[in-house]
Amino acid sequence: MTANKKGKTGFWKFTLRIILFLFISSTLYAIICRWLFPPITITQTVSAVTGYGLSRDYVSWNDISRNVKLAAIASEDQLFAEHGGFDWNAIDKSVNANTHRKGRVKGAAASTISQQTAKNVFLWQGSGIGRYIRKIPEFYFTKIIEWTWGKKRILEVYLNVIEMGPGTFGIEAASRKYFNKPAKNLSKAEAAMIIASLPNPKRFTVKPMSRWVRWRYPHIMQQMDNLEAYPDVEELLR
Repeated sequence: MTANKKGKTGFWKFTLRIILFLFISSTLYAIICRWLFPPITITQTVSAVTGYGLSRDYVSWNDISRNVKLAAIASEDQLFAEHGGFDWNAIDKSVNANTHRKGRVKGAAASTISQQTAKNVFLWQGSGIGRYIRKIPEFYFTKIIEWTWGKKRILEVYLNVIEMGPGTFGIEAASRKYFNKPAKNLSKAEAAMIIASLPNPKRFTVKPMSRWVRWRYPHIMQQMDNLEAYPDVEELLR
């Protein structure tokens, strides 16, 4: 074997070892996050270094208002309690807009709460080519957290890590910033207002209230009323 071939072989072996190390370490990290909140996320880091700041305060499941949990499901992923991480009908856009359950409709996007959690905790934001590169690891991490965390933990982490205003991450920081109260005391309307900002929290602000939030939050409240009738949602929120 020539020196050139040896060099190429060594390079590929080294590359494969790096990939294997990253795969194993990231999987272990995902499992550890079943019990521990992430120290920081890529999105939070970018916010801090680009001048938006970083305000957050992780809180447990019991310190988050039931209204917030219900509002998130109503707005973002109404089949959250049922699916295995992905809403394939919404992704394919090949079936009717309504689900098989009367009065219960899909969320605003095909990206489920599980997918959004995986993206926010382990990956990065953005569109363009980066969005397509992200899809494979997003699929993997979504399945990992569905298998190992369970629905309550996914929703708990989701509500603690997502951006809810410029530099404001998680429901506790948002609640104190906008309503000067802890997240466990948020009313139905207040919860709906905060969740209404999620498509673009830097643009769709809660205070001052943007036109989008003003229009959107009453619809979220209406869907919250609809969802309360379903046993699987009620079981999840206990």
